[in-house]
Amino acid sequence: MTLQLTVPDLACSACVDTVTKAIQAIDGAAQVSADPKTKQVDVTTTASDAAVKQAVTDAGYTVA
Repeated sequence: MTLQLTVPDLACSACVDTVTKAIQAIDGAAQVSADPKTKQVDVTTTASDAAVKQAVTDAGYTVA
């Protein structure tokens, strides 16, 4: 499944790395593409929508 999330506090490449690692911690095969300029995170994963959002939240970021 492909998810598109808006993460308003995604500000830099370090944030992208943190969010990517958080998502890949719950699904090691997840494909994550994030852009701090648009605040968009695209995720292709087998994990549930709720699990991905929780992983991003647990990493310290807000999902809009």
